[in-house]
Formats: sequence, structure tokens, C-alpha cells
Amino acid sequence: MRRLATLSSWSLFFILFPVAALAADAGGEHAWGYAIGAGLAVGLAGLGCGIGQGLTAGNTTAGIARNPGAAGAMFTNFILGMVLIESIAIYGLLIAFLLYGNIG
Repeated sequence: MRRLATLSSWSLFFILFPVAALAADAGGEHAWGYAIGAGLAVGLAGLGCGIGQGLTAGNTTAGIARNPGAAGAMFTNFILGMVLIESIAIYGLLIAFLLYGNIG
């Protein structure tokens, strides 16, 4: 439990420290909200996509190991799934850019 608390605090520090530097450069009174929103958009989109891609790759590998004859059909679905999952990260990046544009 102590390791989890330490990991969480350091993770929070490394997430919010660059956001604070970004907000300090903006000089606006609402800069904190936009900077934190941009950081969360990219961070949560990346986290969700990483988990989704890991699950997809693992399950596809397990399926191909169980039935090597269906590897072609599984690989096609695997690539399609990875593309759709990656589009979520691109949407998060787009939202972060839109929020970052509101700072200045």
C-alpha cells in the first residue's frame, strides 16, 4: 500500500509540474484550467489507449496460439482494432491542442 501511495504521489507530481510551468507562461487568469484540461486530455487518452491496445494484442496473440488457422482473419481484425483505438489518442491530442490555443 505504501508503494502505491508513493507511486501515485510521484506520478501526480510529474503530471502537474509541466502543467504548472505551462500555465505560468500564459499569464491569463484561466490558464490553469486550460492547461490542466489539456494535460488530462492527452494523459487519459494515452492511458486508455495503452490499456486497450495491450488487451487487444494479448487476446489476439492468445487466439492465434489456440487456432493458428484463423490467424489471417484475426490479424485483419487486430489491425482494424488498433487503428480505431489509436484514433482515440489522436482525438485526445486534438482536444489538448484546442485547449492550449485558448491559453494565449
